Amino acid sequence: MTSLRTRWLGRLPYAEAWDLQRALHEGRVKGRSKSDYLLLLEHPPVFTIGRNGDSSNLVAGLQTAGEAGAEVHHVDRGGDITFHGPGQLVGYPILEIDDPKQIIPYVRRLEEVIIRTIADLGIRGWREDGLTGVWTDKGKVAAIGVRVSRKVTMHGFALNLHPDMAYFGMMNPCGITDRPVSTLSELVGRRVSLEEAVEYLIPHFESVFGYTDTESQFAAFARGQGRSQSFEVDRLLAEGTFSAEKRGEDPLLVNGRLPGEPPRPKWMKVTAKLDGDYLELKKMMRSLSLNTVCEEAGCPNIYECWGMGTATLMILGDKCTRACSFCNVTTGKPTEFDVFEPFRAAEAIEKMNLKHAVITSVNRDDLSDGGAGIFAQTIVESRRRSPGTEIEVLIPDFKGDREALRTVMDQRPEVLNHNTETVLRLQRDIRTSANYGRSLALLWRAKQMYPEGLIKSGLIVGMGETRKEVVTTLADMRAVGIDIVTIGQYLRPTARHRPIHRYVHPDEFAEYKRFGEGLGIPHVESGPLVRSSYHAKESREAVPVTIGSKP
Repeated sequence: MTSLRTRWLGRLPYAEAWDLQRALHEGRVKGRSKSDYLLLLEHPPVFTIGRNGDSSNLVAGLQTAGEAGAEVHHVDRGGDITFHGPGQLVGYPILEIDDPKQIIPYVRRLEEVIIRTIADLGIRGWREDGLTGVWTDKGKVAAIGVRVSRKVTMHGFALNLHPDMAYFGMMNPCGITDRPVSTLSELVGRRVSLEEAVEYLIPHFESVFGYTDTESQFAAFARGQGRSQSFEVDRLLAEGTFSAEKRGEDPLLVNGRLPGEPPRPKWMKVTAKLDGDYLELKKMMRSLSLNTVCEEAGCPNIYECWGMGTATLMILGDKCTRACSFCNVTTGKPTEFDVFEPFRAAEAIEKMNLKHAVITSVNRDDLSDGGAGIFAQTIVESRRRSPGTEIEVLIPDFKGDREALRTVMDQRPEVLNHNTETVLRLQRDIRTSANYGRSLALLWRAKQMYPEGLIKSGLIVGMGETRKEVVTTLADMRAVGIDIVTIGQYLRPTARHRPIHRYVHPDEFAEYKRFGEGLGIPHVESGPLVRSSYHAKESREAVPVTIGSKP
C-alpha cells in the first residue's frame, strides 16, 4: 500500500502552491517519490478559472478583483471559477490512481472526506446529482476541481470555514447562478478555525482513501488560524538580539552554556589556525570592502576554508531585513546599494584563483527585485574575469518573485543554492518571513529555468527537530528534485541567540546521509561542522556528470 505524506503549509500564494504541486506531481510521475502527498494550506485572495471555465463568470471584472486585493489565474484543472482566500481550507492531493479515466469516483471520494469532516461538527452535507462539491441546508460549503495527468492527480478542494463572502459576490461560483454559497462557521454558529478543520479532515482523508502508512508534518498555525502560540524568535527580536543598536546585556553563561544546554562534545572542537593564508585572505577582503558570510555568520570552518584560500562572498551589504534565530548577521534597515560591488567580488574571485566560487547575500526585502540584479551582475563579471570558475549562488527567497529568480537563473549558475534551514514545524520559530512551501517551490522553479544546473539546499539540526522530521524533510527535498543537500549542527552565535537543543552525534549525521542518498538524492554532505558552502566544490564534483551536465 502506498504511503501518504500530509503537509500543513500555512498561508502560501497561489502561484507558488501551484508550482509546488507541479514539483510533487513530477516527482511522483518520475519516481523520485514513492509516496502520495496531501497539501493543506490557506491562500491570499485569488480567483482561479478552470480550463473549460467562462471568464465572464468573474462578474466583477479583473479591475475590481484587483482593487479588492485578489489575483486571477487561469489554471489547468476541471471546473469553472472558484475563489480561494483567508478563512478557507484548501487541499491539494497529489495521488497516483490506478485508472486515470475514473475521475468521477475520485471526486466522489473527495466529497465523502468533506461530508465526514463537517459531520464531526454536527453539519449534514450531501452531493448533488450532476454537480461537484458538498452542499448543505444553507448552500454549497465546499468546491472541488481536479486534474489527472499520467495517473497522478493535482488541484483538489476548498472548504469554506469563515472567508470574506464579499468575494463570492464578485463571481458566479463554479459557474452556478441559482445556488447560494455558505460557510462552515455560519452553519455551526461559531468561528471554525483552520487548525480545527485540519485535525478533523486528515483522519477522514486517510480512511476514505485507505491509507495505513501515513505521516503528517505541520507548519505553525498563525494568529487567526488556530490556537495561539508564542515563538522564541519573537522574544529574541523584542530583546534586540539581531539589532546592533538595541542589544541589551548578554545572558549569563555557566561553563560557556546557557541554562539547559548540553556540554559541547569533543567532536565539536575547532582549532583556530591564524596562519599566513588566513590573514592574507582577510586582508584582501578588507582592501576590496567585501563582506563574507564566513565572518558574519561566525562559521566554525573559517580557519580551514580560508587557510585553503576559499571564502563565501556576501554581497548586498551586511544588514539583513529579516531576523532568523540561528543567524548572527545584523538585522536592520540596509543603507547600502553598491553598483560596483559585483566588480570587486569578481576581482576577489580572480585573485583567489577559485575553481568554484560561492556568492551569497543578506535578505534585501527593501529592494524591488530582492537584489537579484546584483547577483546576476556579479555572475557576469566573475565569468568575464575568471571564465573557468564554476559559480554557485546561495540566494534568499526573493519573497517568491518568479521574475527575480529568473534574473539570476538567466546567467546560468552551475549551482543554485537556497537553504530550507529547518523542518516544517520549526519554520516560523526560526525563519521569520520565510515559508517551507515557498522554498521548495523556488528550488523546483530554478531547475525548470535551467535544467542543466544543479539545485542545492541545506538543513541545520540541533534546534529542536526530531529524527523523523529530518528524514521526512529529506523525502520532500527528493520529491521536488534537489540534487545536493547539506546538513550541519546548529552552533549558537552568541549568548543572546536561540539555545542549542542538542548536539547531534556523528553517527546520526551519517544516518541522514545514508537515508538521503538512499532516497536518490545524488549527494548529501552531512556532519557536525558542515555548512551550506562547506566543501562546495567537492559536493559539486560528487554529483554524477549525467545530472546537471550541459548538453
